[in-house]
Amino acid sequence: MEDDEQIRRYEFKRALEELSKLHGRGTELISLYVPPDKQISDVVAYLRDEYSTSSNIKSKSTRKNVLAAIESIMARLKYYKTPPPNGMVFFVGHIATRGDQTEMYTKIIEPPEPITTFMYKCDSEFHLEMLKTMLEEKEIYGLIVIDRKEATVGFLNGTRIEVVDNVQSQVPSKHHQGGQSSRRFERLIEIAANEFFKKVGEIANNAFMPKIKDIRAIFLGGPGATKEYFFEKDYLRNEIKDKIKDLFDVGYTDESGLRELVEKASESIKDMKISKEKDLMNRFLREVRKPDGGLAIYGEQAIRDALEQKMVDLLLISEGLRRVRYTYRCPTCQTEITLNEEPNEWPVCDKDGTPMELVAEDDFIEDLYRLAKESGAQVEIISDQSEEGKLLKQAFGGMAAVLRFIRKDNVQIT
Repeated sequence: MEDDEQIRRYEFKRALEELSKLHGRGTELISLYVPPDKQISDVVAYLRDEYSTSSNIKSKSTRKNVLAAIESIMARLKYYKTPPPNGMVFFVGHIATRGDQTEMYTKIIEPPEPITTFMYKCDSEFHLEMLKTMLEEKEIYGLIVIDRKEATVGFLNGTRIEVVDNVQSQVPSKHHQGGQSSRRFERLIEIAANEFFKKVGEIANNAFMPKIKDIRAIFLGGPGATKEYFFEKDYLRNEIKDKIKDLFDVGYTDESGLRELVEKASESIKDMKISKEKDLMNRFLREVRKPDGGLAIYGEQAIRDALEQKMVDLLLISEGLRRVRYTYRCPTCQTEITLNEEPNEWPVCDKDGTPMELVAEDDFIEDLYRLAKESGAQVEIISDQSEEGKLLKQAFGGMAAVLRFIRKDNVQIT
């Protein structure tokens, strides 16, 4: 299901963020990439060789920690007959904690895409490059806005607009001074315009051709008829022309013109990720604008209460939220409290003053997602790169919902 794919991608992204912050005191952290077609017996044999080699490490503490990490991986491999469908990655080693202390860390990741290369690295940090490429946006569109004075070339990666280049032309204006003939002046204008269009075409060709197989479509826009002329002539390679799905009238040719171009394109092409997020946020905002607030709610407690009552139809969560819920329990009376941030002082039980025990640390988004799925609500994780995503995060605290119904005097009103 699409909902599940969203949360798996989020969990994968969070795992890489966590791993990127970890460091060892020496070259003690092992990254082991196992492709799906690799025999487990071959991996174990490789690790035995590495174990033998690592026995010669001069530093006693480093040698001890590396050998322990290899032993840990080999012990875990005993539970696998074959690798998972996409392979797996082991991150094992002693990470630096407080002072000069270290502690053993183990994480096994089954990536969202197949591992293609077997790799063993022992370093002071975990090697994540191969996994980070899997987070790169797969929905890519090319963008060009142009008139005779200026042009901007860029990409739409998912919901993020990236500028490749902005160029100003040297094309003279239509009026002129001095004794040049009108015909000669017009010819100079056309020569300058042609050189400018050639330069823009070269920028676009160089930017788009390396990614042409991954680009879903290219949008071309600008004020007036310049965009049609630029498209019809031979400034762009045929492979790029074939990807241009539509031409759009936009008022600007700078970075704001790219945003306007995306806005126009998203209205006509509804399967774009940015179009979907725009539609979802507009649904919520339409309810907010109703005099009585409609079916829209926001704020953590209001949303949690509505989820528990199975009132939520659509839950919107910002991908940029980074919070943890801490649950503490009194070992004496079993009273529990939940905090949305780590307390400065260790909590004690209000009933008997006993220091409480930390029993759970739950990722905020994953916790909300679980509640929503249990209540049958649709969940959408919204990027914080688009205008709609920024609005959700900044104006509504990163979470919002549309209800199935509201209750007034114990009567359901839809």
